Amino acid sequence: MDGDRELGRAEGKAFRLLTLRAHSEKELRVKLQAGGFSTAVVEEVLRRCRELGYLNDEAFARQRARLLAISRLAGDRRIALDLREKGIDAGLSARVIAEVRGELGEEEAAGRLLRKKIRGRPVAALNDREKARLARGLMGRGFPTGLILKVLKKTEEEGFHGDDGE
Repeated sequence: MDGDRELGRAEGKAFRLLTLRAHSEKELRVKLQAGGFSTAVVEEVLRRCRELGYLNDEAFARQRARLLAISRLAGDRRIALDLREKGIDAGLSARVIAEVRGELGEEEAAGRLLRKKIRGRPVAALNDREKARLARGLMGRGFPTGLILKVLKKTEEEGFHGDDGE
């Protein structure tokens, strides 16, 4: 009876967590173990959540990659790191990043983020220190250096001032 009670409590906790947001298996396992539930109970709850369709690492990875790439304008490196931290394997991570990049390419995302950061000022008007600060910010978001330099140069050559092209 005590085992059934622990299982019920663990399922309740898992369902509450999954109601708040999607979780990867690794995240949910860690949270349930931190809640003091035994390994056997945690594995049973994870199995049940998968069976009910509440826990799906592929769907989670796709949703998380899309959020980071499109809403938060992160680079592929940052997305891959985030997914790895959430327990998503490298193969699945690469696959979902490629899918998401079909919607918004990494270069386009870097360009949007750059334009957002310069707030309508022309890149040509920025001094070297400001350009270096922008480049560091883009690197922190997971964009590769070569792409950052390409986007900075392209934006400067176009004389782009803002999202409306004025």
